[in-house]
Amino acid sequence: MATARVRLGALALAVAGVLFVLYPAIRPYSDEMSLQGAAAFASNAWIVAHVLAMLGFVLVGLGLLALYRTLRDTPAEGLALLALVASWIGVGLTLPYYGAEAFGLHVLGQEAIRQDSAAMLVLADDVRYGPGIYLFGAGLLLLGIGAILAAVAVWRSGALPRWSGILFGLAFALYIPQFFTSPPIRVAHGLLVTAGCVWLAFSIWQAQV
Repeated sequence: MATARVRLGALALAVAGVLFVLYPAIRPYSDEMSLQGAAAFASNAWIVAHVLAMLGFVLVGLGLLALYRTLRDTPAEGLALLALVASWIGVGLTLPYYGAEAFGLHVLGQEAIRQDSAAMLVLADDVRYGPGIYLFGAGLLLLGIGAILAAVAVWRSGALPRWSGILFGLAFALYIPQFFTSPPIRVAHGLLVTAGCVWLAFSIWQAQV
């Protein structure tokens, strides 16, 4: 039964990886100060993309629980626990911002279209760069730290292939910088997250013998 639960966590981690590339691939990009930007905010694709990202963060948390259970009786147990705690706190701090981004900007875009005026889209920055940005930044920073700790734990554990956590750690360490890049690079980063999650998930799955 314990093996089945750990493998379920590994599967959750692999699914998270897929969701993290679907998020930037589905998300509409545009001049967000124009009516084209309003249409992007108001679209179903905007909601779907951000909800997929939120689900991805939740599933990563479950995947790291599976990693902790895998490394629990190894010399890296302490690091794995720190990775789990940092990541769970990070997810908790990150999700409220994604909710505001997804649903708040969606309503804003709908209202701008209804009024046929892009002027109110200046409020988008108030949503994005209000007090919530500090929780968001702290959350993603903790996620990055948690992912790096997870990679170090995998390296030191002797229970999993030493390189299997490297891409995972790198992908989440780069999560904040990728927001400041072009759409193609953001999609490429999503693919990096996918590769990191799937590789680590496969290693966890294989370790359950």
